[in-house]
Amino acid sequence: MSSPSRPHWSLIDVAGHPCELHAPPGAMPGRAVVYLHDLDGRTPSQLDAVRAAFEAAALPVVAPRTGRSWWLDRAMPGFGDGSTPERFVCHTIVADIAARFGVRPPGIALLGCGMGGQGALRLAYRHPGVFPIAAAVAPAIDFHLGMRQAAERDDGELFDTLWQTFGDVERARQDTAILHVHPLNWPRQHWFASSPDDVFWHDGAARLRSKLVALGIPHEAVLEAAPGEGQGAFERRMAGAAVAFVVAALDREARRIG
Repeated sequence: MSSPSRPHWSLIDVAGHPCELHAPPGAMPGRAVVYLHDLDGRTPSQLDAVRAAFEAAALPVVAPRTGRSWWLDRAMPGFGDGSTPERFVCHTIVADIAARFGVRPPGIALLGCGMGGQGALRLAYRHPGVFPIAAAVAPAIDFHLGMRQAAERDDGELFDTLWQTFGDVERARQDTAILHVHPLNWPRQHWFASSPDDVFWHDGAARLRSKLVALGIPHEAVLEAAPGEGQGAFERRMAGAAVAFVVAALDREARRIG
């Protein structure tokens, strides 16, 4: 059902899971985005900067809601249905986009923030043939460190699903995005941005950039803010930059296969 104030946004059901849908009129064919949410579960229509960027670009978007799943290929507490969040995105959501919009890989990009940002990168590193384009704002790459710091953090309960799933910080580290970067097979176009003021996740983004540079893997990273720009302002600005990157990358993919 769509909202009168947001006529092109609606809530749909995909295989028993709620998803937010952006189906703008006049969208350019052959392009779509899967948006992966953060720990707070907010969808694109609830994030002013993200919503405005998607609307301005007239991009079809499907945004699944999976709770604190971290978009992993594991049975996660609360996800249900016998599948995993990763498989749900890679198979069920991709199939829904094909049926709904007629868009198939490589015309599908991933974009996420926080938990969803690491999910977008991790899924693209694991499945570059399905998702050759990924963009991430404030990606929570080192989620294993969140587990370790949980007792000291005000939001420590946000990592409960990781503890239930892995039971061990080192086991969790082995499943982080950095450990899934393949030296010979990577997404053709990937971008991420992290504010230097993000005390929890910035170091992980910096480590990812260092690994990509060491391996000679092309990528784009924004890890510095404008003078006087706080974390919130940086992330709002980067939301628009992430969508702009995705639009340009989808155009490049369309020319590449044309």
